[in-house]
Amino acid sequence: MSNKPEKKGSLLTRSLNGIERVGNALPHPVTLFAIMALAVVVISAICAAMGVSATGNLVSGGELKETTVTAVSLLTKEGLQYIFTGAVNNFTTYAPLGMVLVAMLGVGVAEKSGMIDTLLKNVVKSTPKQLLTPMIVFLGVMSNIASDAGYVILIPLGAMMFHACGRHPIAGLAAAFAGVSGGFSANLLVGTLDPLLGGITQAAVAILDPAYEVQIMGNYYFMCASTVLITILGTLITDKFVEPRLGKFEGTLEGEHDASLTTVTDLQKKGLRNAGIAALVFVAAVVIACIPADSFFRNANGELLGSTPLINSLIVLIAALFFIPAVAYGKTVGTFKNDKDIAGAMSSAMADMGSFLALAFVSAQFINYFSYTKLGTIIALSGAAALKSANIGLIPLIVIFVLFTAFMNLFMGSASAKWNIMAPVFVPMFMLLGYSPELCQLAYRVGDSCTNIITPLMTYYAVIIIFAQKYDKKAGIGTVTATMLPYSICFLVCWTIMLILWLTAGLPIGIATSLFYPAV
Repeated sequence: MSNKPEKKGSLLTRSLNGIERVGNALPHPVTLFAIMALAVVVISAICAAMGVSATGNLVSGGELKETTVTAVSLLTKEGLQYIFTGAVNNFTTYAPLGMVLVAMLGVGVAEKSGMIDTLLKNVVKSTPKQLLTPMIVFLGVMSNIASDAGYVILIPLGAMMFHACGRHPIAGLAAAFAGVSGGFSANLLVGTLDPLLGGITQAAVAILDPAYEVQIMGNYYFMCASTVLITILGTLITDKFVEPRLGKFEGTLEGEHDASLTTVTDLQKKGLRNAGIAALVFVAAVVIACIPADSFFRNANGELLGSTPLINSLIVLIAALFFIPAVAYGKTVGTFKNDKDIAGAMSSAMADMGSFLALAFVSAQFINYFSYTKLGTIIALSGAAALKSANIGLIPLIVIFVLFTAFMNLFMGSASAKWNIMAPVFVPMFMLLGYSPELCQLAYRVGDSCTNIITPLMTYYAVIIIFAQKYDKKAGIGTVTATMLPYSICFLVCWTIMLILWLTAGLPIGIATSLFYPAV
């Protein structure tokens, strides 16, 4: 980490510094993920030999089925075949891979053209310094409406904006990461997560009450309030703790300069104006294309939101939203004289992703091995059964359930996969206690978000390490974990307290939704 103060500081600061030192003393992230993948191979063989298994109701195809899940060894003939034959597929189907590369075709060209540098200078001049952090955290929370786009767009931009302001770029990265991932369930709008989790909850409800209809916006009010909470907490942690701990950034970036020290020329202003016009034309074209009832951006039901071509095209549209204005800017200021310059910028952007590709390959193997061996599912089913048998009151149940979900998130990164396992156990439990399925789903969402930012099993964790290494070549898992741990702890504690206070006050958690079952 760049030039951190050597003073002892608080116990928490010393602890985080210790976590960082230990974490970064570990092998290179590529090597570390390879070691963890090997560990999964060995553990799976031991668990399979011991007959480790778990039984529970799982949601499959919209229906509940009692399923026994047994540990699968990777040291069998079939397991070894999977390791060797599945390596390429694991890599090519790795969720962040395509998104990051496609996004960087747009963002990279925008950066090579000089447009982002000039744009940041304008942002720095027009944004009050005290509003920069809350703006980044808030945009991070709101970005989940575009699914995972925030991970590959906003997080590096957060670092760049902080750097342009003369602040520590990793603090900007952390603020954006905290909003995008730590606040993943919060939003002022209904995103793709609401219908996804709602459908699983509906299947679990059918155990007791097939006639009950789960409300898609059943968590809306609480999630709106959560957006405010996460923005405030993320801002305070960044400005009062994370950035002071990081110290002054004195690193240099090859090919970059401090945007805050350079004025915007008249030609650059003209370039930004042309880029803005190009962006508006593009956005207008997309909006017009969405209007017809039979638009190619709509699904078979005529919907624009949810699982639709529009939502599934967002990363391409965002890449184009950077690419098209960048070409207009580059043509204006002279950085792009012809198509060869544009193609060269695209190639250069892809060349900069070499480290990410190496890390993505081993990270993809590790995550897929964990899924193939069923170890995460067994841990979840066993833990859920133990929690159900505890038979405690609502508030203790809420607290333990949130903590259990947060713990499980360290082993299973997918929100829907965990909910598929946990919903059949906990939704009926809440209903029998007299509380609504939507409340159970809400508690799950709180726990699920808070530990996203500290687990290597989160699919974009490797991406964040690569972004951090742009500013600190020595950054590794230790750097990211130590930086993000204060956010995780604070979000978990404060968000849980807010939920308890919300329940105590009897406030509605969503539209057309009651706290109680049957609805009161």
